[in-house]
Order: sequence, then C-alpha cells, then structure tokens
Amino acid sequence: MPRYSLAAIILHWAIAALLAFQISVGWALEDLGARGFALYQLHKSVGIAILALTLLRIGIRYWKPRPAKLEGGWQGALASTVHGGLYAFMLGAPLTGWALVSTAKVKVPTLIFGIIPLPHLPLPASAHGLAEGGHGLIAWLGIALVLLHVAGALRHHLLMRDGLIWRMIPNRSTALLVGLPALILLGFALGRVILPATAPVEAAAAPSAPVAQPEERMPVANVTEPDNSAVANEAVAQEEEPVGPPTAWTLQPGGTIGFAVGNDGQTISGSFAKWTAAIVMDPDHPETADIRVSIDMASASVGDAYQDGMLPGDEFFAVATHPTATFTAKGAEKTGANTYRASGRLSLKGVSKPQTIRFTLSGDGPTRKVTGTATIARAAFDVGNGDSSGSLAPNVAVTFAFTAKQR
Repeated sequence: MPRYSLAAIILHWAIAALLAFQISVGWALEDLGARGFALYQLHKSVGIAILALTLLRIGIRYWKPRPAKLEGGWQGALASTVHGGLYAFMLGAPLTGWALVSTAKVKVPTLIFGIIPLPHLPLPASAHGLAEGGHGLIAWLGIALVLLHVAGALRHHLLMRDGLIWRMIPNRSTALLVGLPALILLGFALGRVILPATAPVEAAAAPSAPVAQPEERMPVANVTEPDNSAVANEAVAQEEEPVGPPTAWTLQPGGTIGFAVGNDGQTISGSFAKWTAAIVMDPDHPETADIRVSIDMASASVGDAYQDGMLPGDEFFAVATHPTATFTAKGAEKTGANTYRASGRLSLKGVSKPQTIRFTLSGDGPTRKVTGTATIARAAFDVGNGDSSGSLAPNVAVTFAFTAKQR
C-alpha cells in the first residue's frame, strides 16, 4: 500500500504529540494564575512551533504525492472535512493565541523557547476579546476534530481492516504501530506532569476577588505620648481635660487595597490580596496617629495570568529580593470634616521615599469606615523599568477601603 512520505509521517506524529501536550496544559492554565507564568511562555512557544511545523506540513503535502483516497461517498467527504478542519485548527489556534498576546493591555514579551523573540502582531487592542474568544472556541473544536480523526483511524484499522493506518507508519512494524501513537499519550502525560504544584490550601480557599486578609492579632504599636507642648500651652486653661492615650484599631475582614495605572489610553486595575495594618489614632487628635501598613507584593493581581506573571519580576516588584512594601507615618493632620492627611515614608523595592496618603473616616463610636487614596510616582521606586512598561503612565493611583474597630 502506498505510504505518505517520510517527512510527512514525521511531521504528522510530531504535531500530534505537541497538540496533545497543548491540550493537556491548556485545560489547567486559567486556574494557575501567576504560578503558571512560565508554563504560559512554554505554551506560547509550543504553539508557534506547531504553526511552523503545520506550514511545513502543508508545503510537503503539495510537494510530495499523497496516497489516493480509499473511501468515497459521505464517509470520504466526512474524512476530507475532518482533515481540512484539523489544518484550520493547527493554524488557527496558534494564530489566535498570538493575536491574544499581541492585543493584551500589557505587552508581555515572548521568547520562543527562551531564545527567539516573537514580535507582536499589529492589531488594535479592541481585537483582544475576539482573539480570546476565538482561541478558546478553536481549541474545543480542535479537540472534537482530533477525536473524530482518531475514531476514523480506529474504524479503518479494527473494523474495516483495510490497512489504512499503515500509510502513516514508515514500515509495517508492530512496534512502530504501537510506539508512534504512544507519543500522543506521552505528550498529554508530560503536559500534566509539568503543571505547577497545587497551591496551598489557604490560597486555594481564598475568594476569587482579591480581599485583604485581616490581622488575627493586631500588633500593638508604641503608644504615642500626648503632644506635651500642645497640652502645656499656656493659652490652654488648666481645667481642660488632658489628652489620653490614642486608640488602637483592629481591621475587620473585607478590606481592599487597589491600584490603577494608565496604559496607552486604557487603565490597568489591580489589587493586593494580602496585607496587614497596625493603626493607632485618636480621630480628635490626629497628631497622635501611628500607622504602619505592610503589603505582600507577591499577592498583586490585575486579573490576567500573563500580566500577573510579570509583576513579581525585576521589571516591576522584584518580589524575590523585596517581598514586602511598607508605609509608615507618625502623626496626621485634619484637613476637613472627617478628612485627614498623613505624611510618612513608603518603602518599596528597596527604595524609601516620602509619601502622603489622604483618608476619610465615616461613622462614630467604636467602628469606623476608612477610605483613602494616594498617588505614587512609579519611577521613583524603579517600578516598570522595562520595554513592556513604555506605555504606562508615570503615576499609579492607589485606593484603600476597610472597616476598623476599636480594640
């Protein structure tokens, strides 16, 4: 029986194994978040490899003669349709993936297998949704086509016994008949094996929306002594009640710290899932405030796995060497009815700079709601120092909101 050329046979099984790997990995990528960043890069590299091999396969298809069809009628037409669909899948999946990466808000550089830079396609950002939806749809259609293709091959080999499958085996060898299809299973298994380890239970149980984790035991800051100079001012009457120690506050569940930065006419918004705060302050005497906020920089997320994977790197937060950012302030001042300003220092990515926050207290009694803002010049902290950050605005807007209760 006439066979396909050796080049066509090699490409057929190589592409099949790579597709099995991609399908295996693709099922898990959306649930990995930032932990899957390296795997995303590998997924992109393998996708481009499939695109290149498919183009080569198409070239060989028209260069080398192919065996004639063995079956006509509707069965032959179905087989031809499945074959055509598979080629569309092998071209469309990597192309839509490439378009998806090229239209993301933050342009994540892609090095194919860590060596060859992949340029972004000249597509508008508005095409991102279409590329994302198309990539997912093509993937599922491709899986269906692969199953139909396998079912057709098994039908010919086991039911019709016409030897069709031998056309895609270099020689009539039982070992190759078993070994080459086994490459597909190996590709699928490899995709499962290299998946990152399951996240810790605490992280897995966290709500999908980033929510600040409350302190279970509020650290007690050193109580700031009353401003003796103010109390002892000769203009103050002797019978005036002296200022007592300021109140320590405990954060309640549900607080958030968010950030937003402009990016080429759009806005990238994110938040930190893990942070703590030690706050001591008498709202009537804000000069007694003692504030310390610590943020786990590895918990930053903008809701996109590609971009989340970049945030811990040296271009942005350098989490490996600077895992925590802190803001500290001694004293605050009242700027209006229930509004305050605290000037302190922000330590981020190994740099400490003066930083001001503004906040509002609402409610009275032992429970208060706090909302506030800050504007951070990212260049001062060397945040966003690479090629993918060129379109980011120079200032990052930070917002925070939480409820605090008197201890």
